[in-house]
Amino acid sequence: MSEQIRQIAARIKELREISGISAEELAREFNIPVEVYKEYESGNADIPVSFLYAIANKFKVTLTAILTGEEPKLRTYALVRKGKGVSVERRKEYKYQSLAYNFINKKAEPFLVVVDPDPEDSPVSFNFHPGQEFNYVLEGTLKIIIDGHELILNEGDSIYFDSGYKHGMKAMNGKQAKFLAVIF
Repeated sequence: MSEQIRQIAARIKELREISGISAEELAREFNIPVEVYKEYESGNADIPVSFLYAIANKFKVTLTAILTGEEPKLRTYALVRKGKGVSVERRKEYKYQSLAYNFINKKAEPFLVVVDPDPEDSPVSFNFHPGQEFNYVLEGTLKIIIDGHELILNEGDSIYFDSGYKHGMKAMNGKQAKFLAVIF
């Protein structure tokens, strides 16, 4: 795994240890196998953004603090130039870029998400997290499955949904899809 993922994993472990919670307790709370949790914390496995968001909420820290090791400082506005958001390296099919990483007390987390194409018959990766989510397709075609409902979104289409339901996305037509995701 990348050095960035190892650093994020170390921050998660430190938050858990400072709080006096065992890995087993936290795995139970997040309803994931303890082996999966320990892989996240070791930095040897991809860490879903939904999990990072849940950890941030659990320990009452910002997602930025988990991603970068620094607390956001800006209060009036936060400008992020094209391609300069904080990248969240994850698995091959999703690339996240935080677009408001340095703004303090955010009410939402905006991301630019790029989904690389996979073979049409490959499975969709699912996740869920507390809150709501808004997605706006900027480029390409995106298949989104929410709680078993399959939808196709094209450039300019948007969707708002309860992100507590299992959901996943997949780029279609053998081309990359790019969308704005805002998590509330």
